[in-house]
Amino acid sequence: MPKMDKLLVFLHKLGSPKSFYAWSGRALPWFVIIGGILFAYGLFAGLVLAPPDYQQGDALRIIYVHVPAAFMSLFIYSMIATCALIHLVWRVKLMDVMMQVSAPIGAWMTFLALFTGAIWGKPMWGIWWIWDARLTSELILLFLYLGLIALRQAIIEPQQASRAVAMLALIGFVNIPIIHYSVYWWNTLHQGATIAKFAQPSIANDMLYPLLAMMMAFFCYFIGLMMMRARSEVLWRERRTRWIRKLIRD
Repeated sequence: MPKMDKLLVFLHKLGSPKSFYAWSGRALPWFVIIGGILFAYGLFAGLVLAPPDYQQGDALRIIYVHVPAAFMSLFIYSMIATCALIHLVWRVKLMDVMMQVSAPIGAWMTFLALFTGAIWGKPMWGIWWIWDARLTSELILLFLYLGLIALRQAIIEPQQASRAVAMLALIGFVNIPIIHYSVYWWNTLHQGATIAKFAQPSIANDMLYPLLAMMMAFFCYFIGLMMMRARSEVLWRERRTRWIRKLIRD
């Protein structure tokens, strides 16, 4: 069998509901433990050990929540769009599960990014909200998440709902590069990149390390919560299959 065929067989097996339920059960505790440790370090180092910014003072400490939430809002939607493409092309059932359980988490992360950004913007800009390109495109992302959730609830037939949600996710993906590059394409109040640069990050190490820890903590939180929700959804969707009945008996 060619190597590419072997890889496709492996990925298809890995993405089957039965295999996912097995390996996710083993991986889930690790994400919970690692995420908890990173949260504890990131919050303590960011709120206590890191020095105040020379211009913004202690108000900058909001970035230890705002930046990870904003990053995860983009990451989760990109993952949903990837799952949508795989689901439409290869009909992998697990990808639809991932889309369904990830959308509410992505909506929460986007809301948290907008909320913490408003808290930071009031003392820095003197206003809670402005129709800045970055802020507006991030708000559109929140509406896209809510649209994915509402569209699935609005269509009764599961297969039609999954296809409609997948198509909307792919169409909405055009907003992701707009959010990322908005600070470069338009004259905006929102600052440019600080850590996602090819050159030296324009942030001191005392602030950078807690921020990176918080970003990884948010990532672990998302993966752990997604796995827990996905495992519950898999059990419900596969409740009439033989392997679920065997799992209940054992």
